[in-house]
Amino acid sequence: MEKEQVPQDDENLLEGKFTVVKYALDKNGKYVKVPSVGWEPENVALKQAWEVINEKVKAAHKSVLSGEVSPLAYWIEKNMMDEKLVGEYMGFSKWKVKEHLNPQTFKTLSEDILKKYAETFKISVEALTKIF
Repeated sequence: MEKEQVPQDDENLLEGKFTVVKYALDKNGKYVKVPSVGWEPENVALKQAWEVINEKVKAAHKSVLSGEVSPLAYWIEKNMMDEKLVGEYMGFSKWKVKEHLNPQTFKTLSEDILKKYAETFKISVEALTKIF
């Protein structure tokens, strides 16, 4: 693809905040980096992916409010993480993180563990423990 042919579709899901780098041929036949706001297939795929992520976050929020899981479940989904990754940040096994998804167990966590979770998600302890 030549530099002038790099897609610049109007429906930019990145809302102008970011561009994607594509490689294209310049007039001399050399590959150069060309910023692009995306192209339709890419934008459709991104939109569908964000819809799935947002649905998972809403479902986790609902589960927290109904008392099925601890607030940790919401923050895991909100940050697009899983138990294993959170465990790696925390220095725990994924099984320990799964244990903390139990609302009763979560209520017994020490202030130090709550602080560490809050730091992992870059939020306050209050935000971690209170989901509205």
